[in-house]
Amino acid sequence: MYPFDKLSEKENEELLKFPAYISLLAANFEGHLDDVEKRSAIKFAHIKTFSCDPLLSEFYKAADKVFEKNIKAIDRELPKEKDSREVAIKQKLQTLAKIVSKLDKEYAATIYRGMESFKEHVSRAHNNVFVDFIFPISIPGLSD
Repeated sequence: MYPFDKLSEKENEELLKFPAYISLLAANFEGHLDDVEKRSAIKFAHIKTFSCDPLLSEFYKAADKVFEKNIKAIDRELPKEKDSREVAIKQKLQTLAKIVSKLDKEYAATIYRGMESFKEHVSRAHNNVFVDFIFPISIPGLSD
């Protein structure tokens, strides 16, 4: 069962953009989404379809299908100036939070945990590439 059946088609469409907005916010440290961050976010969106909480498996499968298209379109539409970009993303996240608030509490909490993992993953994208290159084997505390 798709856990978001309570939402309108438009709300579902918007909710599928949630991982893209979170990724763009995490990448905004430098004021833009670079290729490393974009590739990392796209890869992570796909991985989430297999590694997410079972409650959200249908959500992540649907989000994965449109993630690359969404992140590219949103990135083009956002302001280019860092501070304006951050404000626009945070405003959109407030709108998405209102949509999430319509879900059962368990689903809402689960989706927020999932979005936190997106934020952390994209934020570490440059470090992950460096660590993987220098230390191709897993080193506890450094590469996990």
